[in-house]
Amino acid sequence: MAYGTLKQDIIDYAKQIGIDTIGFGSVDPFTQMKARLKAQQEKNYQSGFEKGTIEERTEPALHLTGAESIISIALAYPSRMRDRPENKSGTRRGNVCRASWGVDYHVVLNDKLNQLHAYLEERIPGFRSKIMVDTGELPDRAVAERAGIGFSGKNCSIITPEFGSYVYLGEMITNIPLEPDTMLEDGCGDCTKCIDACPTGALVGPGQLNTANCIAFLTQTKDYLPDEFRSVLGNQLYGFDTCQLVCPYNKGVDFHLHADFEPKPDLAKPELLSLLTISNREFKETFGEMAGSWRGKKPLQRNAILALGHYREVSSIETLATLMRKDPRPVIRGTAAFSIGKIGREDSYALIREAMTKEEDETVRLEMEKGLQFEAIYLEKGKIKAASAQAQLET
Repeated sequence: MAYGTLKQDIIDYAKQIGIDTIGFGSVDPFTQMKARLKAQQEKNYQSGFEKGTIEERTEPALHLTGAESIISIALAYPSRMRDRPENKSGTRRGNVCRASWGVDYHVVLNDKLNQLHAYLEERIPGFRSKIMVDTGELPDRAVAERAGIGFSGKNCSIITPEFGSYVYLGEMITNIPLEPDTMLEDGCGDCTKCIDACPTGALVGPGQLNTANCIAFLTQTKDYLPDEFRSVLGNQLYGFDTCQLVCPYNKGVDFHLHADFEPKPDLAKPELLSLLTISNREFKETFGEMAGSWRGKKPLQRNAILALGHYREVSSIETLATLMRKDPRPVIRGTAAFSIGKIGREDSYALIREAMTKEEDETVRLEMEKGLQFEAIYLEKGKIKAASAQAQLET
């Protein structure tokens, strides 16, 4: 078998089936990545979503007997939405990050890699592979960097020459020897725009992320959102884009190459109140095809409640009060109480106090106390407004 010719055939076939970029790398251990992962572990910077041990995450040969090479692929996704729905008082909307627009990329990339596997299986007797997309042990970005797909940016994203960092990544470990591609040179230079723009300081250094402080990670947690992050969450429901939006390599980048990745505006920017009353079945039917649905509806609902507090959306009080009194989930009841207090309608605090007389969960009661703390702020604001109005009358 002439593997040099085969490599070009693979590249040509990849283009035919809609793979935007393909690269090839060795199965040597990722020694630098291993050191970085150990440092992350020591500093407790990990998310808890990682799969496998450090050795399993950095030694490709552990995952396929006779491993010889890795094929890395990238598919571009859009950065701009057509027909964006209006976000206005009375019908406030949340925001889902660009990487969760359209059909779940895990499904799409796995399909592309399975097609590639079938192509090679037909041509090469005894061909075997191990496919991974995001949830596998190997870090997709490290594989893509080695395969020349792009360079690893300070924002912890792979930055490609053509598509910026708006790409999904996946890989296939194979038992055939394919010549590795050349890695790209680092292109960030002295730029620190992503680090400077990170609202929580989660980017603690070039390419180093304290996951516990990252908004993208925090939107996926199921417990109460820590107090210090609530004011910066805004209307974000899932993921976070700022570290990509400020990157110079993403300026003007917007590719609409795959119908599967086109956003449905009402799902990418869903109405917050509608999200709060949706059943499990309705949630699965409506949002199930999106990557952002993988943690279920609870994190998104918690974030939606905080977003309504962020907007001080008075029209949401009745719905939030019902959740505060009746929802079986303490995190939802408590977060609703917090946002009711933050919205600050005249009867907000009476609603919280009434519910508090029947609430037995201590975590919820603590959130109710936090909601009541807004009362003094709004009373003071009311005094200022009254004094201002009186002054205007006197003049």
